[in-house]
Amino acid sequence: MTTSVLAALVAGCGGGGGASAPGTLGVSLTDAPACGFDEVNVTVNKVRVHQSSTASESEGGWTDITLNPARKINLLDLNNGVLEPLGETPLAAGHYTQLRLVLDRNTSNALANSVVPTGGVETALVTPSAVQSGIKLVNEFDVVSGQRVDLVMDFDACKSIVKRANGDYALKPVIKVVPFVLNGINGFIDPAMLGSGVMVTAQQNGVVVQTTAPNMSTGEFFLARLPAGSYDVVLTANGRSTAVIAGVLVETETSIVPLSTTDTRITMPTSLMGTVSGTAVLTPVSTTEMAYVAAKQTFGAAPTVTVKSVAADDLNGGAYSLSLPIGEPMLGQFGSGILPIALAMQVGMAGKYSVAASATGYQPQSVSKDISVTNATQDFVLVP
Repeated sequence: MTTSVLAALVAGCGGGGGASAPGTLGVSLTDAPACGFDEVNVTVNKVRVHQSSTASESEGGWTDITLNPARKINLLDLNNGVLEPLGETPLAAGHYTQLRLVLDRNTSNALANSVVPTGGVETALVTPSAVQSGIKLVNEFDVVSGQRVDLVMDFDACKSIVKRANGDYALKPVIKVVPFVLNGINGFIDPAMLGSGVMVTAQQNGVVVQTTAPNMSTGEFFLARLPAGSYDVVLTANGRSTAVIAGVLVETETSIVPLSTTDTRITMPTSLMGTVSGTAVLTPVSTTEMAYVAAKQTFGAAPTVTVKSVAADDLNGGAYSLSLPIGEPMLGQFGSGILPIALAMQVGMAGKYSVAASATGYQPQSVSKDISVTNATQDFVLVP
């Protein structure tokens, strides 16, 4: 099970009370969009918290938020900053270091956890036994007497679903905890692109911090709940050149930064597509980690960004395939205050990528590939 965890704490103003008064913990769920699925369903049974990061599920001292009945949630309904409240509970003041999300298991009569591949039918999502005892998130937060803490678990469905060699789908949860207060970066996409699988990411130094997909009716996208800082916004779509808006500044935890409006929508030129494919395997094999392969582009003195990444299929020999635009990418700079932001074609970069493989605890590898003329293959063997 691969879990990516970021800590966040938002303490709201609470009522009065002495030092012994409990605080309140509220927990919600949100999601980044999933690749190639119409639905990604999980059934949440409870959320558990403990002051010890090493406490097992059978030890005392747990406080539970129990959903009764357990709730089946389509994670893809939680895109663009939408929250699904899971509940709240009084919680003794103190320092907490463990958070667990507990899912129901599939039975012969019902699919508690499932996926619907695009154009397909509902299929069971195989969950590891550890999911029933709780997806363990080592996340530290403080509860102050008489005050409230709200935590948002961001479930990255795109990275969490792995297609296995036998054709079924497995859950390898990737979850981070993000700020509760709503802020971020928003904009609008050209409606002509809405059937092209548009994805929008906020990145720092080529690392994806947040991902979203535009609303299929309005074309609006919202990269929600971003720590204050500077981001490169990367827009990709099938059959379109990549567009990058560099240096988008989110000044505070309440800032909402517009990149376009309904009258200044973002569009990208059409492009042929090519592929980089191969295998990425871990030596020695790991039962907990998996390899990811990413295609990146560097814009001279401008940023390096991730155009697309996938998980290698560890039950199919580590196979991966990246479909990438051959056309020259577009680059714009944030900061002029004028919309739309001008996007300039990056001459000489057509089809040129740095393809990188990585896994937690293993040495990353990267090679340059040019797919402007023909598709490319590349195999990786990652070692500790």
